[in-house]
Amino acid sequence: MRLLGTGALGRVVRSGVGRRRVQTVVIAVATLMAVAAAVIAGSLVVASDAPFDHAFAKQHGAHVTAQFDPGKVSAAQLRATRRLDGVTASAGPFPSTTVSPVDPGGGHLPKLSLVGRSDPHGDVDDLDLRSGRWAAKEGEVVLSGPLEGPSLKIGDTLRVSDAAGSPTLKVVGFAVSVSETADAWATPGQVEALASEETPVTSQMLYRFGSAGTRAQIAADRAKLTAAVPSGALASTRSYLDTKRAADAGAAATIPFMVAFGVLGIVMSVIIISSVVSGAVGTGLRRIGILKAVGFTPREVVRAYVAQALIPAGTGIALGVVLGDVLAAPLLADTGRAYGTASLTVAWWVDVVVPAGALLVVGVAALVPALRAGRLRTAEAIAVGRAPRTGRGQWAHRAAGRLPLPRAVTYGLAGPFTHPVRTAAMLLAVAFGTVAATFAVGLTSSLNAVGSASDPEDRAEVTAVAAGPTGQGGAPGAVRRMRPEGGSDAPPSADPAKVRAAVAAQAGTASYYGMSHADVTVAGISGSIRATLYQGDSRPGSYEMISGHWLTGAGQAVVPTGFLERTGTRVGDPVRVTLGKDTETLKIVGEAFDTSDGGLSVHADLASFAGAEPQVFQIEVKPGVSPAAYAEKLQAVVEPLGGAVMANSSSRQENMILLLDAIAALLTLMLVSVAGLGVLNSVVLDTRERVHDLGVCKALGMSPRQTVSLVLASVAGIGVLGGLVGVPLGFALHGFVLPVMGHAAGTNLPPSVLDVYDAPRLVLLGLAGVGIAVLGALLPAGWAARARTATALRTE
Repeated sequence: MRLLGTGALGRVVRSGVGRRRVQTVVIAVATLMAVAAAVIAGSLVVASDAPFDHAFAKQHGAHVTAQFDPGKVSAAQLRATRRLDGVTASAGPFPSTTVSPVDPGGGHLPKLSLVGRSDPHGDVDDLDLRSGRWAAKEGEVVLSGPLEGPSLKIGDTLRVSDAAGSPTLKVVGFAVSVSETADAWATPGQVEALASEETPVTSQMLYRFGSAGTRAQIAADRAKLTAAVPSGALASTRSYLDTKRAADAGAAATIPFMVAFGVLGIVMSVIIISSVVSGAVGTGLRRIGILKAVGFTPREVVRAYVAQALIPAGTGIALGVVLGDVLAAPLLADTGRAYGTASLTVAWWVDVVVPAGALLVVGVAALVPALRAGRLRTAEAIAVGRAPRTGRGQWAHRAAGRLPLPRAVTYGLAGPFTHPVRTAAMLLAVAFGTVAATFAVGLTSSLNAVGSASDPEDRAEVTAVAAGPTGQGGAPGAVRRMRPEGGSDAPPSADPAKVRAAVAAQAGTASYYGMSHADVTVAGISGSIRATLYQGDSRPGSYEMISGHWLTGAGQAVVPTGFLERTGTRVGDPVRVTLGKDTETLKIVGEAFDTSDGGLSVHADLASFAGAEPQVFQIEVKPGVSPAAYAEKLQAVVEPLGGAVMANSSSRQENMILLLDAIAALLTLMLVSVAGLGVLNSVVLDTRERVHDLGVCKALGMSPRQTVSLVLASVAGIGVLGGLVGVPLGFALHGFVLPVMGHAAGTNLPPSVLDVYDAPRLVLLGLAGVGIAVLGALLPAGWAARARTATALRTE
């Protein structure tokens, strides 16, 4: 209360806040929107900064997920491994097996790893139960969170296989394991009951180690486990580093655009709040003179005007933090789902730093003009009052008067030159609002282009598999579309030629092409990498090209940016690729926009390697044909051959694109609203200062419609100039941020992602500046039009 003062000073502060209701509301709302936008942006930046690490720490994720053969090691021996040197925590053993369930619509899900746990919580891998409840009895199952969607929800019943009399499992919940230790969970007894000779039970153990930050340390930890159990007992292990790499790669790409919106929000806050507070002080000069005349000291005047700004700003800041937290909550929840990590919340320090920073900005913005007010001489302040300096802007009125426009419009066009500082603040607000709109439109267009360009085979409506649903070999984290993997030496369970013939003969087939995934070795890269081989016209499954062209025949290869950087090659260079015993020299004909497998993959024609067979056929159906119905009919033909068919659904990548679009739209709306409030405040100040002049004009015959035209014309020029400044800046910001996002994801970007602006769109975005200015001026324009002539003439 010392800042507000007591007695007379307190009454002055309260009177100023209550009397200037429009400015009070604008300050409160502007700070509310600015702080809410900053809280949202800050929270999302924090969430996007290594979300895996935050979720991993929260869930006590497993550094190593190990599968043991229960026939070679007992449960007691496995529990004894928790006392090994370096082990800080462990959980298990849990019975584990694999299932290939059929959903309620008859669709075949990927092969899922099923683990038996009686409780979702534990010292290691403390699961995040997203919805529903835990499986409490046999016949119930909890699925991994990314599986939740329109096709799978709580209450659905899954058949364990498509065999007659297959057991069923009721979905009772969805949970997320940040370590991806399983795709589904049931009671231990249920897992034991579902085991078979083809899918035997293994014992799963989860470990946390004191040193597990590098692959070498993980390898040393694995060696300790191998030595602690009988020979051959350790069947497989999975390192958390593989999951972390994939999660961090997706998160890194979002940070640049979050930072861009955060910076825009901070700049907008400074501009608007400074303009509003400066205007509030600047229009109170006469009152300042009166206060000094009745005995107020310069220090008390400064305190009074700073307090008049801080009171509504403090209210707006408090409400902004609440609004920001409320709006950020669903976005953070969606971010967690998109990244496949645990639920995220607003960091406590964001709710402290943002309001503290906003209060500092408001205090400084109010202090500077308040100090000027405190230094004013009493007689000068009373004499100047609210009137602008005599003669300021007269040249603009003379120049505008020569334009072939109505006098009310020319009078309005010249008005901004009376207060150049206030006009400059309004221009900056409109310009930055236009920057935000331009950047957001380009960003959402680019993100949608990325969604269309990524993983083109995922866009196929139906997939027919000749090699059988191998998924990821039942390994944890196999929650993705069924896709045969591994080397080409694995014998197919169906004749690809017969499956291809069935696809070609099936009514409703529009087009199709064959695919095969295999592990190959490439000169210049240690270890094996993924190769995707295509049969037939693969253009429907082609990636967007950054440079060069897509495959047109045998002997060619298309590779991602990461491949070129790792091997030091360029488009046009040869590369030696070995598949099994077959080594071929392929010519790199194109650089593809492909971020899968860390950018280390090869796309080639199936005919380049003798003996290679297609494993999958990607199918497009004719217009009007239901993919689900088509898949069901084709399944009846392909299943007896040993294959499988499924209709495809949207991927997690598409869900992430929708989330980023929503975030961009929300932040842009808030920033544009703040810009409009800045215009509103400035126009209110101008209108009140010129109220006597407006009364004279009305007395001379100006109609309410002409009054509205005058006020709107006073901001139209600012809107045009703001659009001309803001659109190029937004265009440049998009051109800077998008490549940074691409490089963070380890790839260059194709023209379809970068070149998203066309001439009509840029013109419309330029008009956005006019729209922001006009919308901000509508309310004061209506107030000026409704003001009575006699009242206006009596006002000074």
